[in-house]
Amino acid sequence: MLRQFLFSTAPRLVVRPIAPHRFASGSLDKTEFATPSQIVDYDDPPHLPVPEYPVRPDEPLETRKQRLLYQSRKRGMLENDLLLSTFVARHLKDFSAAQTAQYDELINGVSNDWDIFYWATETKPTPPQYDTEIMRMLKQHVKNEERVQRIRQPDL
Repeated sequence: MLRQFLFSTAPRLVVRPIAPHRFASGSLDKTEFATPSQIVDYDDPPHLPVPEYPVRPDEPLETRKQRLLYQSRKRGMLENDLLLSTFVARHLKDFSAAQTAQYDELINGVSNDWDIFYWATETKPTPPQYDTEIMRMLKQHVKNEERVQRIRQPDL
């Protein structure tokens, strides 16, 4: 009796067809997914101070590299997670103390992750402060001339 009641009063699922105008040619209209010709970028308001990232002068190099490995994987932006984690997996172990400091300054000194993404993909010019050896290595990594698939983060 209960089973008959449930099936007779349950709402029915209505499946509507996909709008035919989006698929008129048999494929998806890719213009809606194209990169915009100009990026609109707004400056942060002056009344919102950006907190300073704490400098760790006494941090051992290996500890710093482990921290940077984690921070490269957990950016909060999947695009940077993929770019930075694959970059670090390939290069961090060979970084000197000075190169490690440059990388630390790059990923922790910038207040907006989109800036890192735009600089690395050469969508926007890199400010002189961040135009370092590490940024040039990152830009080369992003070009992916070896055509390596980067659809997931490397294993730890």
